[in-house]
Amino acid sequence: MKAVFMTDRGKVRLHNEDNGGIFVNSHGQRLAIVADGMGGHRAGDVASDMTTKHLRDLWESSTKIHTAEEAEKWMEEAVLQVNKDIFEHSMKNTECEGMGTTIVAAICTNLFATIVNIGDSRCYLLNETGFKQLTEDHSLVNELVRSGQISREDAEHHPRKNVLLRALGTEESVEMDVKTIIFEEEDVLLLCSDGLSNKVGQEEMESIVTNNEMTLEDKAAEFIKRANEYGGEDNITLAIVEYQEFNEGR
Repeated sequence: MKAVFMTDRGKVRLHNEDNGGIFVNSHGQRLAIVADGMGGHRAGDVASDMTTKHLRDLWESSTKIHTAEEAEKWMEEAVLQVNKDIFEHSMKNTECEGMGTTIVAAICTNLFATIVNIGDSRCYLLNETGFKQLTEDHSLVNELVRSGQISREDAEHHPRKNVLLRALGTEESVEMDVKTIIFEEEDVLLLCSDGLSNKVGQEEMESIVTNNEMTLEDKAAEFIKRANEYGGEDNITLAIVEYQEFNEGR
């Protein structure tokens, strides 16, 4: 397993409210996280930072994950705990009132990957069948697409594109999507904030991910370069996890 995490402030924002990383537990299993914070008075970076640190601490002290059921249970319990912590922090600190964050995270083992998402940060998968988006955005515009009220093309330029229906930490309880996929040799996961997915289209993403002449670090840097070239109005964050033949534990 090889993995890289990269984040960039972009060309317009004064601060980077995104966070995340790739963390390894004592059994060599990886947890990749991308969190896109939001909230006034720079509280968005508090929410995304709390999310990343809390999940990292829980992961680094976790027992070995053997099954998809164990991975899903760990993910659900950990995310609910983090949601509670962020919500309580915002209640006690007026400058953090209303803060929250999106999250997309993936537990990656030698047999499978378990993905959680809340909000509009995304996970894509490259495997033998092609390159596809695994997660559904929890946004107003995506609901309009799903219900047939607008087309996917209209959604790209909709004035309320940034309105989220779910976020981590904004309410006492939260719903999340959790799914497990088979993760095999040469498969690649791409996790990213909307600062990337709003700027770089899926076909262009695929062309970068499948470029065998680039290292993972080169690919991550190319994603950020292109998002900035196309405007860079938002923070840009991504994690790439690639399943390679020489896995940990073999």
